Amino acid sequence: MAMAENMAPEAAPDGQYLELLQLVERLHRQLLDVVKDELDREGLDDLNSVQALLLFNIGDQELTAGELRTRGHYLGSNVSYNLKKLVDAGYIRHERSAVDRRSVRVSLTESGHAVCAQLNTLFERQANSLEAVGGVDTTQLPGMNTALARIERFWADHIRFRM
Repeated sequence: MAMAENMAPEAAPDGQYLELLQLVERLHRQLLDVVKDELDREGLDDLNSVQALLLFNIGDQELTAGELRTRGHYLGSNVSYNLKKLVDAGYIRHERSAVDRRSVRVSLTESGHAVCAQLNTLFERQANSLEAVGGVDTTQLPGMNTALARIERFWADHIRFRM
């Protein structure tokens, strides 16, 4: 018997919330598939979708692996592994911080910026066709973004304050 069936009716999670959780998970996986498809079309077979999004999120900045982790985009060991792969493939340069020699700062090389630009073009193309092709009312995007940001904060507070 499923867990929800064993719960008392007043203890059962709201169906809309459960649907949201499943949708967020599926959307993330679908985004990774969309990025991988774009990489394949461009012949970039030395990158996976997580690495490409890592490049996109670094953009023009110079960051540490810790800063990438604290922004919530990546898991700890995953960042280190992917950064090393991206350095080895020539998409990222790294150098030790002059202030804290234990800290390594990363930034994109020309190749990394090219991937970032390709993803930017992809996302711009999608944004321009979201309403016409996807049937999404783009005037609702600010409200959707606000709601998702509040859920993100709610989850962060859940962990931080052990709710």
